[in-house]
Amino acid sequence: MYKKAYGIIETLAPLHVGATAGEESGNLNLIFRDQFTQTGIIPGSSIRGRLRSEMRLIAGEDATYWYGNEAGSEQSDNNNNESIVKFEYASVLWLPVFCPGQPIVWVSSPRLLQRYKRIAGDVVQVQVDGQTKFLKDIDIPAHYTGSRNLKAKPLPGGTKTLFFNLGFVTVNKIVDLSPWFPTKQEQPAIIVDDSDIGMIHDMALYRQSRVRLKLDQKVVDGAGFFNTEALPEGTILVFPLAIRDDKSGKKWQPFNGSQSADIYLGGLESIGLGHCELTLNGL
Repeated sequence: MYKKAYGIIETLAPLHVGATAGEESGNLNLIFRDQFTQTGIIPGSSIRGRLRSEMRLIAGEDATYWYGNEAGSEQSDNNNNESIVKFEYASVLWLPVFCPGQPIVWVSSPRLLQRYKRIAGDVVQVQVDGQTKFLKDIDIPAHYTGSRNLKAKPLPGGTKTLFFNLGFVTVNKIVDLSPWFPTKQEQPAIIVDDSDIGMIHDMALYRQSRVRLKLDQKVVDGAGFFNTEALPEGTILVFPLAIRDDKSGKKWQPFNGSQSADIYLGGLESIGLGHCELTLNGL
């Protein structure tokens, strides 16, 4: 009934998806977070809305066919046009964190990798010990496992220690983590415990204080001060999508025939946030 596919989002600039300035208590403009891992997410409605906007520029009325009528529109009130393409939220797969001597380490946790395995496990093929396997058939590495190119200091007993924003972390095992990167290219990376990923995530976020100036002079308007946070550049996110079986013969082409495209997601685009590369796989 549905054809399953998935999308990969890589942030090319800090990414903010959340409330608008001033809506949060204390003028802190927070990003949306997953309730369990406390890591940033992009709601499926945000992805759908951006792709609808892009397709409207290319194909006009076809956007309504694939994504349904817009909420609150006159068409949606009179005719419940269900969308052909279904989107779920995008969750963090790998989060870049500053680390002295690296200078970047990508961080994930077993729960985040488990979602990627569930979404792409039937499609992604990886090389393990010279054999080709599907991602669903390999085990998720244990927490505090590091990649082969991680610059960590050896310790007695075969373990290593890594210093980054969590403090000193003991790396219990070094393995090939390339199967868990969508590009299959292994980056300096470590898998931490699910109970630690939320704290590391908060330390790694891009944060900036913003002010509004008066129109006639360079003086701060007292009512225009707010802080904003965003996922850092280099964050990798994954989301599932499903395409309902359709007998019309049409083919969904959100990027006019291309598999990937540069798009803008979230808010605060006027100050340079939101630039991403979105790649669709399994179509």
